[in-house]
Amino acid sequence: DEIPGGHVVCFRSAFALIPLVLFLMWTRDFPSGLGTKRPGGHVARCILGCLAMFASFASLKYLPLSHASIIGYMAPILAVVLAGILLKESVSGARWFGVLFGFLGMLVLILPTASSADVDMMYLTGVGLALAMAVLTAGAKIQIRSLALTENAGAIAFYFALTCTVAGLATLPFDWATPSWNQLGLLVCTGFAGGIAHIMMTLSYQYSVISKLAAFEYLALVFAVIADALFFDILPGPAFYAAAACIVCATLVVALKDKTPKPSAA
Repeated sequence: DEIPGGHVVCFRSAFALIPLVLFLMWTRDFPSGLGTKRPGGHVARCILGCLAMFASFASLKYLPLSHASIIGYMAPILAVVLAGILLKESVSGARWFGVLFGFLGMLVLILPTASSADVDMMYLTGVGLALAMAVLTAGAKIQIRSLALTENAGAIAFYFALTCTVAGLATLPFDWATPSWNQLGLLVCTGFAGGIAHIMMTLSYQYSVISKLAAFEYLALVFAVIADALFFDILPGPAFYAAAACIVCATLVVALKDKTPKPSAA
């Protein structure tokens, strides 16, 4: 609440550019890898992702974190639906089990801590923003998968971070707040971590399909709770172990039981 959403978007995206450029240099694709034959595809991906990021931060102003998380984690399910419709992916039973069981694990973890909230205009605004974020995120993933088939993964992530930096920068004159050194350090760390995570996500879409990867997104919840325990001495409650079992089971079913169908002979 102390740092406006536009600041978070700007700083997070600007510092994400550093690991992205380092990745492109490491793969010897800088600056040549930034060339593209599909500028329109990059524009669509950047707009969808940038709007999703702003909607995500904005929803937290109106909703309890638990409520925003539950709505936001509908994105993997929506992505599977869109992948089947738009990308013609064959969504197996194992993939549906994985994403739905992962969502169940998320509910097991979050619902016990969910606070009650008054359903007023502010709450409904937050719900609308969170739903918009989920839909936009799912759409962005569809676009990333489409681009990843022909474009450099580093370029996809680079242009997105650059777009969000400029968009966040445009908001600074309207709602400026000087971050403390501690807040700046957190923003820098968030940017670096976000940049690395984004390139890993983009690379994953080069090697696999959206419907197969969707269930793995819920693992982030497990790692977040483990990080709380390791770095902040926040020990998880009993619900975490049931949730972790659901989520790990979901990902194992997809990883071990789902087989990519071989193309039929012409």
